[in-house]
Parts: sequence; C-alpha cells; structure tokens
Amino acid sequence: MDLYEYQAKDLFAAHGVPVLPGAVASTPEEAQAAAEKIGGQVVVKAQVKTGGRGKAGGVKLAKDPAEAKEKAEAILGLDIKGHITHRVLVTEASDIAEEYYFSFLLDRANRTFLAMASAEGGMEIEQLAVERPEALAKVPVDAIAGVDKAKALEILTQGNFPEAIRDQAADVVVKLWETFVAEDATLVEVNPLVRDPQDKIVALDGKVTLDENASFRQPKQEELVDKQTEDPLEAKAKAKDLNYVKLDGEVGIIGNGAGLVMSTLDVVAYAGEKHGGVKPANFLDIGGGASAEVMAAGLDVILNDPAVKSVFVNVFGGITACDAVATGIVEALKILGDEATKPLVVRLDGNNVEEGRRILNEANHPLVTQVDTMDNAADKAAELAAAGA
Repeated sequence: MDLYEYQAKDLFAAHGVPVLPGAVASTPEEAQAAAEKIGGQVVVKAQVKTGGRGKAGGVKLAKDPAEAKEKAEAILGLDIKGHITHRVLVTEASDIAEEYYFSFLLDRANRTFLAMASAEGGMEIEQLAVERPEALAKVPVDAIAGVDKAKALEILTQGNFPEAIRDQAADVVVKLWETFVAEDATLVEVNPLVRDPQDKIVALDGKVTLDENASFRQPKQEELVDKQTEDPLEAKAKAKDLNYVKLDGEVGIIGNGAGLVMSTLDVVAYAGEKHGGVKPANFLDIGGGASAEVMAAGLDVILNDPAVKSVFVNVFGGITACDAVATGIVEALKILGDEATKPLVVRLDGNNVEEGRRILNEANHPLVTQVDTMDNAADKAAELAAAGA
C-alpha cells in the first residue's frame, strides 16, 4: 500500500525523523486556516500517489493565508497523471541550502534490503540513475545486522554527502531504518532530504510503501487506507479475505494457487488476441480451500464487475479435490441465484477430476461450460467475453 506524503511524514515524525509542521486540507477554507496556524510563507502540495506533482502544477508557494486558499482552489480537483487531487498538504516553507536523496527499499532481485543515497537530490532519481549512475550509491543492507550509526555513515560516505552534515544525517538515516522495519515497509524514500541554512537536516518530502502481507501485525495501518479512492471491488474482496486484484479486462479469473492464476492470466491474454483483444479482468486466488462459501464470495466480487463478460474458473485439484471444487461451484451458483448472469467456463484437473466433472455435468447449470484443457478453456472464455461485449 502506497501512502500519501502527509501519511509518510506522520510516520517519520512518530519515529523521530525531522519534518516540517503542516496540516492536511480538503477545502480551500481548511487550507487557509492551516496557513494561518502555521504563519509565514507556506507550501501547498497536492496529495496524490504519483510523482511529477511540481511539473503538473500541484506544488505552489503561498506568501499568506489568503494566497494559500487561492492556491488550494487551483490544486484541489487537479488531475495529475490520472490521479485526482482530493487533499492538499499545507506545510511551512523551507529555506534550502542543499538537497539530497535517500531511500531504503526491498531489493527483490538480490533478495536483500538496499540503501540508496545521493548528494544530488531533488531531481527524479530514475533520471539520475540513468544519466549519472556514479552519483547514486547503492549499498546492500543485511536484514539481521540492520543499520546503526556506523552503517549509516558508510552509506552516506558512499553517497558523497558533505562531511559537515554527515554525522547529523546519519542520525536521520538510523531513524528512517527504524521506520522501515517497525512499519513493515518495502520502501521508505526522502527526496529531497534537505540541509537548511542552519545546517539542520529535514525530510522535506516522503514516500512510503507498506507491505500488505504484514497487515496482520499492523492493525493501525488500516486507518491509512484511503476509502475515497479505494477500488470498491478490491475493498469488497478484502472484506471477504480474498486475494484479489482488479485489472482492466473482460474475462474474470478464479484459480487456486498464485502460480496457476498467473499462468491463467497469460493464457487468457494470449487467447484474447484472437477474439478482439479481450483481456483478464482480475487476479483472484482462492487458495487451497474451495468451499461453496469461498467460491460464492469470489464469484460475487467478479460478477459485480460491470466490465466482466465471462468467467474462467481454473482449478487443479490437490489437497482440495476437484469434486469439492465442483460442489463449491454448484452451491455458489445456488447462493448467488439471479445475481449470476454471466457465462462460466470451468476447467478441472488433478485429484478426483472425474467425480468433479460428473458433479458439474449432473448439475447442468445453463451458465457453466466445462472444457478439459487450460488453453481450450481460455479460448472459450475469451470467445464468450467477446460475444458479450
């Protein structure tokens, strides 16, 4: 889960990372009140989960509360790379002597954590990495050893941070590592990390991505979910404890096991090329248990997606046998009743497959078509989706 800047900076502050005072506003009047409370010049910043806010007109300086209201009026409702601005952060303006870059992230390719640091902050880090890779230090971090003051100094030295502020910046880096670990984050980024004229180090911006797989031990993070912009189908699936991701296609996908579902997405996308370019509409892994309740919950989410024109149920029976899956499908369709209106293509294989197919044949539901192979089933689901478009 990606956080807004104001949420990231709240987490930073909670772990002792220095940030500037500020307040979130969803109306121009709230922005004006926040500016009055802060006093002096303020910066009004769009709160969207994407970069490039400044270039899009989403970051503006205001000299007084009246101008803060004016700037907020211009930013609220602004579309920045497909993200509509519903809130702004009004924060104290900062005098900047120098800008740096710092981040901790999960390096999946090398199965470790990584610190990235550069004395050249403020610009897009992707651009710096391409144009001047030598200016960006990439330092592996051992998950057990973590980051203490000595390790922080090593990272900053490789990042060419000025020696005069390196010690103070190292204290901030240790706090950022504490944030990274304590909050179960996969990314903690500060760009820019600034040095003010008094040589104070401040996190002027913040970007944090939290690992949703760790949400069971981070119950307070539920409060960080933005209900206003959360996809309603993903919210519904989450409430039913389903592993679901909304995509932009027309063929609903249900499978048991993440690997099988990923393969199913591929074969449906390939088959869809022959049927007008239809694509998978979602990722939905029902896991090892395919009871009637689980299957009904999954179908309920998928069938309520107006973009879905057909559903492909692809199950390989293992611990959960195919007859149990077939029974789950039949009972799920009974539970859903008239809500089930879109064709289902079912491919069963594996443990007790013959009995599973017999159960579906005997039920003879008008919406269900059985296909024996994965490729043929994907083709049929794509064909039905194209016909229903």
